[in-house]
Amino acid sequence: MNYGLYLSASGVLTNMYRQDVFANNLANAHTVGFKPDVATVRQRDPESIEAQVGFKFRHNLLDKLGGGALAGQQRVDLTPGHLQRTGGNLDVAMEDRNAFFAVSVRNPTTSTAEVQLTRDGRFTVNDGFLAMIGSGHRVLDHQDHPIQLDGSGPASISRSGAVLQHGVEVARLQVVSVAEPEGLAKRGGNRLGLDGSNDTRQALEAPRLRPGFLEASGVDPIKALMQVIEATKSVTGNGNLMRYHDLLMDRAVNVLGRVQA
Repeated sequence: MNYGLYLSASGVLTNMYRQDVFANNLANAHTVGFKPDVATVRQRDPESIEAQVGFKFRHNLLDKLGGGALAGQQRVDLTPGHLQRTGGNLDVAMEDRNAFFAVSVRNPTTSTAEVQLTRDGRFTVNDGFLAMIGSGHRVLDHQDHPIQLDGSGPASISRSGAVLQHGVEVARLQVVSVAEPEGLAKRGGNRLGLDGSNDTRQALEAPRLRPGFLEASGVDPIKALMQVIEATKSVTGNGNLMRYHDLLMDRAVNVLGRVQA
Protein backbone atom coordinates (compact mmCIF):
# COMPACT_ATOMS: atom_id res chain seq x y z
CA MET A 1 0.00 0.00 0.00
CA ASN A 2 1.17 3.53 -0.78
CA TYR A 3 2.83 4.92 2.38
CA GLY A 4 1.80 8.46 1.48
CA LEU A 5 -1.84 7.38 1.41
CA TYR A 6 -1.61 6.39 5.06
CA LEU A 7 0.02 9.71 5.97
CA SER A 8 -2.74 11.65 4.23
CA ALA A 9 -5.41 9.52 5.88
CA SER A 10 -3.93 10.29 9.30
CA GLY A 11 -4.12 13.99 8.41
CA VAL A 12 -7.82 13.66 7.51
CA LEU A 13 -8.72 11.85 10.74
CA THR A 14 -6.70 14.16 12.97
CA ASN A 15 -8.13 17.33 11.46
CA MET A 16 -11.68 15.96 11.56
CA TYR A 17 -11.14 15.54 15.30
CA ARG A 18 -9.90 19.14 15.55
CA GLN A 19 -12.88 20.28 13.49
CA ASP A 20 -15.31 18.61 15.91
CA VAL A 21 -13.64 20.18 18.96
CA PHE A 22 -13.59 23.68 17.49
CA ALA A 23 -17.19 23.40 16.24
CA ASN A 24 -18.33 22.41 19.73
CA ASN A 25 -16.50 25.43 21.17
CA LEU A 26 -18.16 27.70 18.64
CA ALA A 27 -21.60 26.27 19.45
CA ASN A 28 -21.04 27.22 23.12
CA ALA A 29 -19.81 30.76 22.51
CA HIS A 30 -22.76 32.08 24.57
CA THR A 31 -23.00 29.33 27.19
CA VAL A 32 -22.58 30.73 30.71
CA GLY A 33 -19.31 29.64 32.32
CA PHE A 34 -18.36 27.37 29.41
CA LYS A 35 -14.68 26.49 29.12
CA PRO A 36 -13.36 25.72 25.62
CA ASP A 37 -11.60 22.48 24.79
CA VAL A 38 -8.07 22.57 23.42
CA ALA A 39 -7.35 20.00 20.70
CA THR A 40 -3.74 18.92 20.56
CA VAL A 41 -1.95 16.97 17.83
CA ARG A 42 1.21 14.92 18.22
CA GLN A 43 3.62 13.43 15.74
CA ARG A 44 3.33 9.70 15.14
CA ASP A 45 6.53 7.67 15.11
CA PRO A 46 7.63 6.06 11.82
CA GLU A 47 6.43 2.51 11.29
CA SER A 48 9.86 0.99 11.99
CA ILE A 49 9.97 2.63 15.43
CA GLU A 50 6.31 2.10 16.32
CA ALA A 51 6.38 -1.58 15.34
CA GLN A 52 9.80 -2.08 17.02
CA VAL A 53 11.09 -4.15 14.11
CA GLY A 54 14.71 -3.22 14.72
CA PHE A 55 17.34 -1.78 12.37
CA LYS A 56 17.25 -4.77 10.02
CA PHE A 57 13.88 -3.82 8.50
CA ARG A 58 14.20 -0.03 8.66
CA HIS A 59 13.74 2.06 5.56
CA ASN A 60 15.59 5.38 5.63
CA LEU A 61 13.22 7.17 3.25
CA LEU A 62 10.10 6.11 5.16
CA ASP A 63 11.70 7.07 8.47
CA LYS A 64 12.38 10.55 7.09
CA LEU A 65 8.77 10.88 5.95
CA GLY A 66 7.60 10.16 9.49
CA GLY A 67 4.46 8.39 10.63
CA GLY A 68 1.93 11.17 10.15
CA ALA A 69 -0.09 12.71 12.96
CA LEU A 70 -2.25 11.54 15.84
CA ALA A 71 -4.76 13.29 18.06
CA GLY A 72 -3.10 14.21 21.35
CA GLN A 73 -4.51 14.67 24.82
CA GLN A 74 -7.52 16.97 24.94
CA ARG A 75 -7.59 19.49 27.75
CA VAL A 76 -9.83 22.27 29.02
CA ASP A 77 -8.82 25.94 28.94
CA LEU A 78 -9.89 27.33 32.34
CA THR A 79 -9.07 30.98 31.61
CA PRO A 80 -11.80 33.06 33.33
CA GLY A 81 -14.32 34.75 31.07
CA HIS A 82 -15.44 38.34 31.53
CA LEU A 83 -18.25 39.01 34.00
CA GLN A 84 -21.67 40.22 32.93
CA ARG A 85 -24.09 41.96 35.30
CA THR A 86 -27.54 40.38 35.54
CA GLY A 87 -28.83 41.64 38.88
CA GLY A 88 -30.32 38.23 39.68
CA ASN A 89 -30.47 37.36 43.39
CA LEU A 90 -29.26 33.79 42.72
CA ASP A 91 -26.79 34.60 39.97
CA VAL A 92 -23.16 34.45 41.06
CA ALA A 93 -19.82 34.48 39.25
CA MET A 94 -16.26 33.60 40.26
CA GLU A 95 -13.17 35.72 39.77
CA ASP A 96 -10.66 32.96 40.59
CA ARG A 97 -9.36 30.71 37.82
CA ASN A 98 -9.19 27.54 39.91
CA ALA A 99 -12.60 27.74 41.60
CA PHE A 100 -15.77 25.72 41.11
CA PHE A 101 -19.21 25.17 42.55
CA ALA A 102 -20.03 21.62 43.64
CA VAL A 103 -23.32 20.01 42.53
CA SER A 104 -24.87 16.60 43.06
CA VAL A 105 -25.54 14.54 39.92
CA ARG A 106 -27.21 11.13 39.96
CA ASN A 107 -25.37 8.52 37.94
CA PRO A 108 -27.96 6.89 35.63
CA THR A 109 -26.01 3.62 35.59
CA THR A 110 -25.47 3.11 39.32
CA SER A 111 -28.30 5.37 40.60
CA THR A 112 -25.87 6.88 43.07
CA ALA A 113 -25.19 10.58 43.54
CA GLU A 114 -21.75 11.85 42.63
CA VAL A 115 -20.13 15.24 43.02
CA GLN A 116 -19.38 17.24 39.89
CA LEU A 117 -18.06 20.78 39.43
CA THR A 118 -19.27 23.74 37.43
CA ARG A 119 -18.56 27.40 36.74
CA ASP A 120 -22.19 28.04 35.78
CA GLY A 121 -23.57 30.24 38.54
CA ARG A 122 -27.19 30.42 37.34
CA PHE A 123 -29.10 29.05 40.33
CA THR A 124 -32.78 28.77 41.18
CA VAL A 125 -35.02 27.18 43.80
CA ASN A 126 -36.35 23.80 42.66
CA ASP A 127 -38.54 21.68 45.01
CA GLY A 128 -37.18 23.60 47.97
CA PHE A 129 -33.52 23.10 47.04
CA LEU A 130 -30.97 25.43 45.46
CA ALA A 131 -30.31 23.97 42.00
CA MET A 132 -28.75 24.67 38.62
CA ILE A 133 -31.27 26.55 36.53
CA GLY A 134 -30.75 24.47 33.38
CA SER A 135 -30.57 20.90 34.67
CA GLY A 136 -32.05 21.01 38.16
CA HIS A 137 -28.98 19.40 39.74
CA ARG A 138 -28.78 20.39 43.40
CA VAL A 139 -26.06 22.69 44.66
CA LEU A 140 -24.00 21.41 47.59
CA ASP A 141 -22.81 23.04 50.78
CA HIS A 142 -19.36 22.54 52.32
CA GLN A 143 -20.48 19.18 53.80
CA ASP A 144 -21.67 17.79 50.44
CA HIS A 145 -25.31 18.23 51.47
CA PRO A 146 -27.90 19.75 49.10
CA ILE A 147 -28.78 23.29 50.11
CA GLN A 148 -32.42 23.34 51.27
CA LEU A 149 -34.54 26.47 51.56
CA ASP A 150 -37.85 26.86 53.34
CA GLY A 151 -39.57 28.44 50.34
CA SER A 152 -41.18 31.18 52.40
CA GLY A 153 -39.37 34.06 50.79
CA PRO A 154 -36.78 35.14 48.26
CA ALA A 155 -33.20 33.99 48.68
CA SER A 156 -29.92 35.65 47.78
CA ILE A 157 -26.18 34.92 47.78
CA SER A 158 -23.52 37.07 49.42
CA ARG A 159 -19.96 37.76 48.26
CA SER A 160 -18.66 35.20 50.74
CA GLY A 161 -20.92 32.46 49.34
CA ALA A 162 -23.52 32.54 52.10
CA VAL A 163 -27.06 31.67 51.00
CA LEU A 164 -29.41 34.11 52.73
CA GLN A 165 -33.13 34.00 53.34
CA HIS A 166 -34.90 36.79 55.23
CA GLY A 167 -31.43 38.18 55.84
CA VAL A 168 -30.35 35.05 57.72
CA GLU A 169 -27.66 32.64 56.50
CA VAL A 170 -29.18 29.20 55.94
CA ALA A 171 -26.24 27.59 54.16
CA ARG A 172 -22.97 28.31 52.43
CA LEU A 173 -22.00 27.41 48.89
CA GLN A 174 -19.25 24.85 48.49
CA VAL A 175 -16.60 26.67 46.50
CA VAL A 176 -13.54 24.52 45.88
CA SER A 177 -10.27 24.36 44.00
CA VAL A 178 -8.63 21.17 42.71
CA ALA A 179 -5.00 20.14 42.71
CA GLU A 180 -4.77 19.63 38.95
CA PRO A 181 -7.64 21.50 37.26
CA GLU A 182 -6.30 20.70 33.78
CA GLY A 183 -7.03 17.05 34.51
CA LEU A 184 -10.77 17.62 34.93
CA ALA A 185 -12.93 15.92 32.32
CA LYS A 186 -16.17 17.27 30.92
CA ARG A 187 -19.32 15.38 31.87
CA GLY A 188 -21.85 17.28 29.75
CA GLY A 189 -24.32 19.94 30.84
CA ASN A 190 -21.51 22.43 31.47
CA ARG A 191 -20.13 20.27 34.29
CA LEU A 192 -16.68 18.84 35.02
CA GLY A 193 -15.98 15.45 36.55
CA LEU A 194 -13.65 14.39 39.32
CA ASP A 195 -11.74 11.14 39.52
CA GLY A 196 -13.73 9.29 42.17
CA SER A 197 -10.65 7.50 43.46
CA ASN A 198 -8.67 10.73 43.77
CA ASP A 199 -10.91 13.52 45.07
CA THR A 200 -8.58 16.52 45.25
CA ARG A 201 -11.16 19.15 46.19
CA GLN A 202 -10.00 21.83 48.59
CA ALA A 203 -12.41 24.36 50.06
CA LEU A 204 -11.58 28.00 49.35
CA GLU A 205 -11.65 29.93 52.61
CA ALA A 206 -12.13 33.31 50.95
CA PRO A 207 -13.58 32.80 47.46
CA ARG A 208 -13.89 35.87 45.28
CA LEU A 209 -17.55 35.78 44.28
CA ARG A 210 -19.60 38.40 42.45
CA PRO A 211 -23.33 38.14 43.26
CA GLY A 212 -25.60 39.47 40.54
CA PHE A 213 -23.05 38.61 37.85
CA LEU A 214 -22.48 35.66 35.53
CA GLU A 215 -19.27 34.53 33.87
CA ALA A 216 -19.42 34.64 30.08
CA SER A 217 -18.25 31.77 27.92
CA GLY A 218 -14.49 31.49 27.56
CA VAL A 219 -14.86 31.05 23.79
CA ASP A 220 -13.81 33.83 21.42
CA PRO A 221 -16.34 33.28 18.60
CA ILE A 222 -14.14 34.84 15.92
CA LYS A 223 -11.12 32.76 16.91
CA ALA A 224 -13.25 29.61 17.15
CA LEU A 225 -14.72 30.24 13.69
CA MET A 226 -11.26 30.71 12.20
CA GLN A 227 -10.14 27.47 13.85
CA VAL A 228 -13.08 25.59 12.32
CA ILE A 229 -12.26 27.02 8.88
CA GLU A 230 -8.54 26.15 9.22
CA ALA A 231 -9.31 22.57 10.31
CA THR A 232 -11.80 22.19 7.44
CA LYS A 233 -9.18 23.32 4.94
CA SER A 234 -6.71 20.81 6.38
CA VAL A 235 -9.27 18.01 6.00
CA THR A 236 -9.90 19.03 2.39
CA GLY A 237 -6.18 19.29 1.60
CA ASN A 238 -5.38 15.85 3.00
CA GLY A 239 -8.40 14.42 1.21
CA ASN A 240 -7.09 15.80 -2.08
CA LEU A 241 -3.71 14.18 -1.40
CA MET A 242 -5.46 10.84 -0.89
CA ARG A 243 -7.10 11.22 -4.31
CA TYR A 244 -3.72 12.06 -5.87
CA HIS A 245 -2.17 8.96 -4.34
CA ASP A 246 -5.08 6.87 -5.60
CA LEU A 247 -4.61 8.30 -9.10
CA LEU A 248 -0.86 7.58 -9.02
CA MET A 249 -1.49 3.97 -8.02
CA ASP A 250 -4.08 3.63 -10.77
CA ARG A 251 -1.60 4.91 -13.37
CA ALA A 252 1.17 2.69 -12.02
CA VAL A 253 -0.97 -0.43 -12.25
CA ASN A 254 -3.02 0.21 -15.39
CA VAL A 255 -0.66 2.34 -17.51
CA LEU A 256 2.97 1.87 -16.51
CA GLY A 257 2.48 -1.78 -15.64
CA ARG A 258 0.65 -2.67 -18.85
CA VAL A 259 2.26 -5.53 -20.72
CA GLN A 260 2.88 -4.61 -24.32
CA ALA A 261 2.18 -7.34 -26.85
